[in-house]
Amino acid sequence: MPIKILPDEVASQIAAGEVVERASSVVKELLENAIDASATRISVRVLDAGKRLIEVADDGKGINRSELELAVTRHATSKLTSADDLFHIRTLGFRGEALASMGSVSRMIMTSHNSQDSSGSKIVVEGGKIASIETTGVPIGTVVSVNDLFFNTPARLKFLKSDQTERHQIETLVTRYALAYPDLAMQLEMDGKQTFRSTGNGDRREILAQLFGVEIGRGLLEVVFEDEGVKISGYISPISVTRSNRKEITFFVNGRWIQDIGLATALVRAYQTYLMVGRYPISLLNIELEPEEVDVNVHPAKAEVRFKQPDVLFSMVQRAVKRALLAYSPVPQMSPAQWQSNTSSQQSEPAWINARLNWEAEKQADTNKTSLNSQAETNTTEQSTDRSDQAHIPLLRLVGQIGATYLVAEGPDGLYLIDQHAAHERILFEKMSHHTQAIPSQALLHPEVVQFSPQATRIISESLEILNQHGFVVDEFGLNTFRISAIPTIFSNGNAQAALRCIVEDFEEDESPLQGMLAEKLIARICKRMAVKGGQTLSAQEQSALLSDLEKCNSPRTCPHGRPTMIHLSVDLLERQFGRRGARSM
Repeated sequence: MPIKILPDEVASQIAAGEVVERASSVVKELLENAIDASATRISVRVLDAGKRLIEVADDGKGINRSELELAVTRHATSKLTSADDLFHIRTLGFRGEALASMGSVSRMIMTSHNSQDSSGSKIVVEGGKIASIETTGVPIGTVVSVNDLFFNTPARLKFLKSDQTERHQIETLVTRYALAYPDLAMQLEMDGKQTFRSTGNGDRREILAQLFGVEIGRGLLEVVFEDEGVKISGYISPISVTRSNRKEITFFVNGRWIQDIGLATALVRAYQTYLMVGRYPISLLNIELEPEEVDVNVHPAKAEVRFKQPDVLFSMVQRAVKRALLAYSPVPQMSPAQWQSNTSSQQSEPAWINARLNWEAEKQADTNKTSLNSQAETNTTEQSTDRSDQAHIPLLRLVGQIGATYLVAEGPDGLYLIDQHAAHERILFEKMSHHTQAIPSQALLHPEVVQFSPQATRIISESLEILNQHGFVVDEFGLNTFRISAIPTIFSNGNAQAALRCIVEDFEEDESPLQGMLAEKLIARICKRMAVKGGQTLSAQEQSALLSDLEKCNSPRTCPHGRPTMIHLSVDLLERQFGRRGARSM
């Protein structure tokens, strides 16, 4: 085929594909333009996950009427005059491609008013062609409305993710820039509902509390580091707050949000030996260095950069994070009980040493007790018939608790070690799930108010119906805020806020057994959070009650997430281990 020059329309759409990948790309470019224009207030409005409308309004300097047409022309910018300026960039934008790229794949309307003009101006661009320019009355600043994104490139629409994913990307972008520029008042409105607002008072903690909750926001560790002209500041999570992926690791370089594997690796290594494998911290770090030390002209989206001395910078990140961790880490405290000796001859023997081991007598006693109530016996028989042989467990006799984590019980076929946390999870899950009547609720003396991030708010809103069907009374109570008025009676001694937060927090357990079952997954998460924990000492009555409740479960051998609740050591295995049935096979 002969070589030919592409039409301007095709060339523009190809170039736009590098800059405008999705709706969040449009929001990013417009946000950065507003910040470069010295705006103090920025408002973002989105409809239909950005496909129908993305509107960003600011109170910045605005654009002169004489330059309005030039502003939507490719490679037109006020931030560069020569190639040498590429290595001294102090602004977020510089390529002069963003507005032209947006206009080529949408119906874009831009109104702007510069203080030097007596009135504002409006320009309309459709598919890369200027449709009209006119004078209009608008306040000082700029408003860019991107309508019908990818209307002329429908193939691009097919590659967009789900609306929920696209909204999440936009929310993440806006909230991260709000953290990077706390002196800017920013707000985000999605489909007519305000999902985020920052006051612009310069307090990052206030924004962190909106995104991660008051408790986590207050507990994040501040990083302040400066060496050899490099300044690193921001916040990192303590070792008690982790995530299962790196999505909450955020870096800004000279105010620009970037993605850099090297920096993320340096930060994670600073946590080495502190965190379990597969767990990652939350972080927001801003790195300030001379523009000559970083090349931002790597990718059209400006999300990747190259450092002149990467090894030195990575080392500084590690040192800054390590220093903050050591400065804020508390000194471990030992409980006096841990120092008590058990070797004293004066100490009496534990009660279980003399426990009766006659299982037949124990089983006969249980049979006599059960026969006193024929109806209870019938119900028990029906439950046993419904269970498979694999799920069924025999009646067990409690022996005691080990390590404040495991229960020891004796059965007719050997020894059972029971994980009290996993067992209690199963018990709570079946009480919540297998109900034929309304689950009784316990009203809170003082209703609790919980605040979430914009992303988490959407998940909670979608879960309200399920929560209210299972004994919770939760309603919306302002921007990204919910009020808990009652919780199920089986959780009456639990933390109501923790029960709600666990729905949206990072989850470390494998949830594949509950895939496709939204209500069950939600209830399983709550039960995991509200169940007794490993390391929690239980009284003899509590141990017996837990064991009795587990025996009544339909699936007592696993927790809702598939983890085993017990380990069975048969009599045969015990005899082999003790050499009572010949040598143990190797």
